[in-house]
This record gives sequence, structure tokens and C-alpha cells, in this order.
Amino acid sequence: MLFNSLSFAVFLIIVLALYYAPLFNWANKKRILLLSSYVFYGLWNPPLILLLWISTIVDWTAGNKLAKEENQNKRKFWLLLSMFVNLGFLAFFKYGDFLLENFVMFMDAIGVEFHVQPMDIILPMGISFYTFQTMSYTIDIYKKKIKPANTFLDFALYVTFFPQLVAGPIVRAKDLITQFYEPKKATINQFLFGLFSLTLGLFMKVVLADTLLSETSDTVFDSRNVLSFWDALAGTLAFSGQILFDFAGYSTCAIGIALMLGIILPDNFKYPYASVGFSEFWKRWHISLSTWLRDYLYIPLGGSHNGLIKTYVVLMITMLLGGLWHGAAWTFVVWGALHGTYLILERIQKKYLPFKITPFNGFFLAILTYACINTTWVFFRAKDFVTAKNMVGSLFYINPEGEKVLESFDIIKVFTVITILFLCHWIMRNTSVKSVSEKIPSWLLGVIWAIMFVLIVIAQGTGEQFIYFQF
Repeated sequence: MLFNSLSFAVFLIIVLALYYAPLFNWANKKRILLLSSYVFYGLWNPPLILLLWISTIVDWTAGNKLAKEENQNKRKFWLLLSMFVNLGFLAFFKYGDFLLENFVMFMDAIGVEFHVQPMDIILPMGISFYTFQTMSYTIDIYKKKIKPANTFLDFALYVTFFPQLVAGPIVRAKDLITQFYEPKKATINQFLFGLFSLTLGLFMKVVLADTLLSETSDTVFDSRNVLSFWDALAGTLAFSGQILFDFAGYSTCAIGIALMLGIILPDNFKYPYASVGFSEFWKRWHISLSTWLRDYLYIPLGGSHNGLIKTYVVLMITMLLGGLWHGAAWTFVVWGALHGTYLILERIQKKYLPFKITPFNGFFLAILTYACINTTWVFFRAKDFVTAKNMVGSLFYINPEGEKVLESFDIIKVFTVITILFLCHWIMRNTSVKSVSEKIPSWLLGVIWAIMFVLIVIAQGTGEQFIYFQF
């Protein structure tokens, strides 16, 4: 079920009506949320609910055993069991065909003829998100950072909470499960701001991502020909805006829906295109994933405590796996490698060529950072290396005689939207929508809200799937 669909609007109204009905106590309201979450997920592909159930039961059992067991070998067994089940599902459903394809290529390379039919595995929606979320639960219990959930109901709801189930934010147990222990009810201000956030998220997705940018991005990246510089640049910029508005739009919707229920989810985006440097970018982009990779991969591998070279190696490994997390293709690995390279070069610069960042040079450094980020988006969006190679060649003006596939209006539209996006991020980099909304007159906020709602209604089409559902 998509947030940007009429069926979800009906679904949400029913959930809210039942949630706030005085007929139910808190335990039954949690059961309503749990059942609603299964319906929300199951309407896409009902049999795959089994994966959620298996992950829930395995991690609930492992968590309880880890909390009670004192024998270190047995504790390691339960942790490894949890990781084996979760990563096993992820490896099979997300990377099964990818691994099989690469195995066949390897056999061919060494001269062994090997043919096998692709398994055509259906990728369960959101498996990367809820896998990381449940893994963090057992790992934190193993490290004795948290205690197990009070009840199975609390844990099951943590795994399947529908606002953030499919595309995050990836929420830690200490931040979400504990909120289920006591009755939650949104205040009027919370409910209204949650509804405003839902509207803002849908505006970002439906109007900005789908209506203004997606067609240009698709036209450019679906072309098999070498394109002109301006077409390649417009297509790349269009995708940079599309993925930001699409993914941040989902996170904003999720946060808003949860807030309408009186539940707080963490921010997942903080104006990342105003980042001055790549470390700052990863503190502002997909925050729940970057902090997960930091806490459960980068630091356990040694982080920055075991010498300069090893730090760089660990950093690159983290970004390579972060790239592979996004998709089962070598283009995603290259995307991760580029980010790893940027981060390493930035650390070298800070160590050997430090300089003070001011508001003046910071603006131009943010533009430079954004330009470098756009180069990585080429590999993220391209379906194969041929497309990526052609796009990069056009962007660096290696292909001056490339084909034109965009109208002048499309190019102007993209540049206008992206310029406004970048300036808004720069202006908002040290504040938030909530802070701004509290400072402006209520009538003006109402006008902005009404305009967004009208534009959503006008732009609403078939309801395109969110980009990150495929991850």
C-alpha cells in the first residue's frame, strides 16, 4: 500500500478512528496497530508476511535468551542465529540472482561452461530496512545496551510498525519499543503538525519528485545513446532532486503519521544538499542508515582507533557494503566506492591541508560537494555501466557531440527546481520545518498548507512507487 494512494487515505482514517476510539485499552490499541501493519504490508504480497513473522519470532527468542544467558559461547550462538536468519533472508531474496549471475560469469571466465536459469526471486518490500532494524535489537541486547521488550506484542509492533516498515527510518529499539510501554495519544498540536508533515511529504513525492523531475530523469537515463552535456547534466540533477524528494518525502510522511499516533520517530534527512563536505553529507542524508553502519559495522571493525591505513580500509569497506545494501548490482558498489573515496580524501585534506570554513567559502564548498555527489548519483541511477560511462563522459564534456533528448523547457525546469532546492537547503541547514512553522503567522502556514494540498490533488496520477521500496 502506497502513502500516495486513495486506498491509504481510507486505511489511515480507519486506523486513526480505531486508535482513538474510547472502546479500547492500550493493549488492544497496540493490537490494532499490529494488525493494521500486517494489512498494510500484506496487501502488497500476503505470503511474504511469513518473513516478518519468522524474523519476529527468531529475534524475540534470541533477545530473551541473550538477556538471561551468562555463558558467553551460548550468547554468541543466539546472536549468530539471529544474524544468520536475518542476513540469510536478505542474501537469498535480495542477492540470490545477483550471486548466481556472478558465479556463472566467474565460471565462464575460467573456461568452465555453466548454464543455469535465473531464479527470478521476488524481492520482499522493505526487507533491507526491517532486517537492519531487528538485527540492531539482538546486537544491542548482546552488548547489554538494552533490555528485551516487555512483551511479545511490543516487540512485534516494533518490527512491523507500518509508518516506517517499508522504507524507514531504521529505528533503534531503545527509541521505539519503550514508547509502546505506556499509552500514547497525540496532542492537538502534535496531530496537526503530523498531518502537515504528511501533506509536506506527499507534496515532495507527488508534485516535486514524480511530476516535475521523474520524467526528465527517466528520459535521460533510459536513453541508450551518448547524450549532450546539457541533457546529461539536466538528467543527473533531475535524479538528484527526485531521489531526495522521493525518499525524504517518504520519511516525512512516516514521521508525520507516527506523530498523529503520538509516537516520535527520528529525523532521517536534514537538508543534505547544503552539506559542506562528505562527512557532513552522511550526517544529513539517510541518517538512520549512516548511523547504523557507523555503530554496527564501522566501529566494530576498528573505526578510527587502529591506525590511519586501517581506518581508511574500514571506511571503504563500510561504504562498499553500504552501496551493496542499496541494490544487488555492481553499479551500487561503485557508488559506495566513490563515497568511500570522497570520505578518505576529505580526511587527508583535513589532516594535511586544514582551513577554516566561513559562511562565504562554505557556500561554494557546498556547491562543490553537491557537484561531487551528483557524479555518484549517475552510478546509483544507471541500469548498467554502459549508461553510466556515457553519462560520465557527457558530464565531463568528453562527448561534445552527444544527442539531445530533452526540450529546452525541460532543462530550464530542472535547473529552476534544483536551484530553489539548493538555496532552500542552504537557508534551512541550521533549522527545521517545525521551528520555522512556529515562527510564521498561522494564516500564512494555512495558505502554504492549502497550496500544497491543492497541488497534490492536481498532480495525483497513478501513484508511483517510492524509489526506496526496491531496497
